[in-house]
Amino acid sequence: MRSINRTGLVSGTGLIVTALTATVAALAFPIWSYADRSGTGLATLNAQTVSTQFGPLSAQDRDFITKVRLAGLWELPAGQQAQERGTTEAVRTAGEHLIAGHAFLDARVRNVAARLGLELPNQPTDQQRQWLTTLDQAQGVDYDREFANILRAAHGKVFSLVAQVRANTRNSLVRDLADDANTTVLDHIKVLEATGYVDFDALARDAATAAPPPITNTPAPPGPTQSPDSPVPVVPSPGYTLPPAVSRDATSSNP
Repeated sequence: MRSINRTGLVSGTGLIVTALTATVAALAFPIWSYADRSGTGLATLNAQTVSTQFGPLSAQDRDFITKVRLAGLWELPAGQQAQERGTTEAVRTAGEHLIAGHAFLDARVRNVAARLGLELPNQPTDQQRQWLTTLDQAQGVDYDREFANILRAAHGKVFSLVAQVRANTRNSLVRDLADDANTTVLDHIKVLEATGYVDFDALARDAATAAPPPITNTPAPPGPTQSPDSPVPVVPSPGYTLPPAVSRDATSSNP
């Protein structure tokens, strides 16, 4: 009987040791099997990052530069339209801020792209053109409401991207551009909200149900390019008097 107990004890101890060994192996498995695999966040970052004299330039950095350019391609004409068709002073003031802010940011982003050897788009996206079409078709108070909500929703999405880029970029040119974009976008958010037409409940619902947006097709890495088109400056139409541009040293002077 004593021999049987000893055998059972040995057998039970063996099972425990085996189980513990399997557990340790399972815990250790992700460490050695995935540490160097491609497809991890770090591997993706390294694969999509190129070296420049201003610091590493990631895919997110390039996407951000592209989005700053795209924003000006549709928001500046939207701002000019708001100045002409807005039915309240607040809407017209928001339009003025859009014009000044994106004229300033467009000059900045074209300079940054040139120094990094990046190509920039000269046309807004299909989605942005659709927003402009919606504004073209609106009249009176409906126009004011559409303008405030379309532009406010767009700026909210850009604002979160600016913060992420500013926090993570290792490129000094992108960091400075993010600083300027942060100041400009926040100013635009405030003046759009000051119109009194922003539907905050709709913004919250959209944010809660929206899927992560796809990354914009980024330009080629820095290097010699043979693009047939140079970035065309974003400027108001002929005859429009441009208000004073926002500057990094005088952003606090904006109403």
